[in-house]
This record gives sequence, structure tokens and C-alpha cells, in this order.
Amino acid sequence: MTSWSDTQIIDGLEEVWQSILDATVDLDETQWRLPTDCPGWSVADQLVHLIGIERSLQGHPAPKVDLVDTAHLRNPIGEMNEVWIVDRRSRTGAEVRDEFAEVTAERIAELRSLSTEQLDVIGWSPIGQVPLRMFMVIRVMDSWIHEQDVRLALGRPGGHNGFGEEVSISRADTALGVVVGKGARAPEGSSVVFDVLGPLGGRRRIEVTDGRARPVEGSDATATITLSQQTYVRRFGGRMTLDDALVAEGTELSGDAALAEAALSALAVMV
Repeated sequence: MTSWSDTQIIDGLEEVWQSILDATVDLDETQWRLPTDCPGWSVADQLVHLIGIERSLQGHPAPKVDLVDTAHLRNPIGEMNEVWIVDRRSRTGAEVRDEFAEVTAERIAELRSLSTEQLDVIGWSPIGQVPLRMFMVIRVMDSWIHEQDVRLALGRPGGHNGFGEEVSISRADTALGVVVGKGARAPEGSSVVFDVLGPLGGRRRIEVTDGRARPVEGSDATATITLSQQTYVRRFGGRMTLDDALVAEGTELSGDAALAEAALSALAVMV
């Protein structure tokens, strides 16, 4: 797995948050209320979600609201996120953006003040008990994926090939063993290649040996999935259906087509 310095992680988080602010300059209320790829969430809701997480990390208590519409929520974390959305839904988009700018500036200052030992402290994160710096890596990924939700809804592309996308692709890469072994149930001795097209792409080969699926160098492949960098990350993030991924520009399956499709189906790790 890629290793980044503490400075790179915090600078990268600041870069992604600034890019979100850049993407939401001069929006009217109609634009703020446009739906995004997260069910039930508007452009403004995407920023509120990020606000809620950072406020929680500052020690602010979660708002006390009743969740009435829960059909789009899939797990307890989703319910935890939703209370912030409901609480701030009456605010204008400009008010939401102002709070996002405020809390992210505060958080960057807080993170820059932490010592190496403080960033070493292990605690809760969405991926389990990890050092604080690793949690911040996850914050980079989450923020960048939500930035792309915002940009796609607004028709304002950007934020590509920077640290946020690098981290997001790296996180997708770490999931490929589970995707191929557990998700696609690839048989013993088989191998699946993900050939990702783009500046941050490359060839990822996963082989099943002794009942375990892991990255292994090699030229052969039982199944190959060629796909764009954008499709790779959006499918990993659960933002693109299997059918849409199959017909996306750059997608091509070769070799064992059934295994390739099963692996692409299982790539939707984040929900």
C-alpha cells in the first residue's frame, strides 16, 4: 500500500476541500438542490455530510432530529450521517458553503498542530481501529468521492489526477483481493487483471493461490477487465451500476467473461 507523509496527507485534504469550494462558487438555490448520485442527497447535502463528520471529530454532538425518510439508508453509519443532513436542510446553499469553509479551515489548522505521536494514536475509523493519520487518509478519499458527486451533478468537471484521486485509487487497489476472492469467487489457480486506463492507472493482477486472492506479478490472466480510471473509482465507490460500468467508455472484458463480469460486479465495495 502507498505510504504518504503526514504533510502530504494534510495538504491533500486541504487540496480536496478547496476544490469543493471552487466547484460550488456562485451557485443559485436550484443548483444547490440538484440531486446527486447519493440517493436522497442534493449538492448541498453532500457538503453537509462532510461538515457533520468534521464537526463530530471536533467533539460536537450529533443533532437530535427524527429520521422520517429512511428508505435510502443502508446501515447505522448512514443513519448517523443523515441526522446532520436533516438538521441543516433548511439552510441556504450559501450558508452551508460558509460553514463548510469554516469547519474545514479549522480542521486543517487543528491537524497541522498535531505531533507525530498524536497522529500515531489508534482509534475508531470506518475501516476499524487505525492510527489517526490513516483515518485522515480515509477522509481524503471520502471527501474526494463526494467532490466528484458534486461536480457531476453540477456539470463542473475537475479535481482529477490529484492527491484525492490518487488516494481513492489506492484504496480501491487494496480491496481487489476481497473483490476477486470473496466477491467474484474466482477459482483456485485463476487470475483477474484490472487494466485501469489513465494517468493514475496501470495493471493490477490478482491471483488465487492456496485459497487466497492476492496481487501477484504475471503476464497471464484468466479474465481481464479494462476500464477507465473514472469508472474504476466510481464503481468502487458504488456510484455506478454494473450495467453502466459495462457500457462506459473504455470498458472491455476479455478472457473468461463470466469471471470478469463477476469481478466488476463485486468491485462496488463502498455503499
